Amino acid sequence: MDGTTLRALQAPIKQRYREDPASATITLHAHGQLGEDVQCSVDTARAMVTAGLHPGAGGDGLSVCSGDMLLQALVACAGVTLGAVATALGVHLRAAALHAEGDLDFRGTLGLDRETPVGFRAIRLRLDLDTDADAATLDKLLQLTERYCVVWQTLAGTPALHTDLHRAEPSSAE
Repeated sequence: MDGTTLRALQAPIKQRYREDPASATITLHAHGQLGEDVQCSVDTARAMVTAGLHPGAGGDGLSVCSGDMLLQALVACAGVTLGAVATALGVHLRAAALHAEGDLDFRGTLGLDRETPVGFRAIRLRLDLDTDADAATLDKLLQLTERYCVVWQTLAGTPALHTDLHRAEPSSAE
């Protein structure tokens, strides 16, 4: 896709959002079902993915780790955003590879040390680009990729989080 095609594709969407700002706010959904052996099946757009404990927390390594999925979501979102920004700027990328890694200490999630935070302490995203673009253009490409990447911005900020607990009604089959 080239910049002209991307702009033509997005123009009516942008116009609708300008005319009706409320239409730009959507709610994305994810659904999962707790399974056996401390696993949760998550329905993606393409397939059911079974997440389980990371081997560092007692898992067998056969299920995906939700921490890995978070890093994969960052790579996916940054990759799509990078592609769109490069297209819009007219930057030709012969190849682009994205890599994310994050540091966490399992003592936190296993409750071994109350002072150890649960979750990632640091996340690094690396973009390996094959391009003839100059340094200033690459700086702009990186700046705009970070600015418009939903997952990057979500991790960089602090979204409001809320959990609801609902008790399921007993099944009539019991």
